[in-house]
Amino acid sequence: MEQRVDPNSPLEYAAGTDPAYIPGLTAPRSAESAESVEAEEAQEPVTEPAAEPAADAAAPDDASVPDEEGAASEADEGASGPVFEVEDRRGSIKADREGIRFRLDDQEAEFRWDELGAVEVKPARFGRRFTVTVHLTTRRWFDAEVEAPARSCLKEWTADLDAVLDAYFEDA
Repeated sequence: MEQRVDPNSPLEYAAGTDPAYIPGLTAPRSAESAESVEAEEAQEPVTEPAAEPAADAAAPDDASVPDEEGAASEADEGASGPVFEVEDRRGSIKADREGIRFRLDDQEAEFRWDELGAVEVKPARFGRRFTVTVHLTTRRWFDAEVEAPARSCLKEWTADLDAVLDAYFEDA
């Protein structure tokens, strides 16, 4: 039996070339739009250092010192708007007027409000894990988990993060 090799046969789109492609849900990207997105991502890194030298040089006063739970004090909220910050032994999640920052060990990622498409909050149904997932407008997503000291903190953390999202996410 003979096999015919046809160089003009159309190539089928493979999901392996674009991991964000979901058949029937998203349209496949053309080769030049995929290359432009890759070039854009290479120029703009996703992870950035969260601490700025100018902010660290300012002398802290009693109103801006965080309490033992890691949340900002009430006096600081009135000056700059609501702030959400939770942490455990390995990582932290912080949301304020600049954006959302994730930290895990020595790695940090900062997301500005204007680059976020959606923010998903998932408190654990069983256990004490609190997960926040940010979905970027570039069809990428990142998540961070923090372990709560007590299960009762999960509802409080969800309400506090909702207040921050209501204050800043709609404005972006």
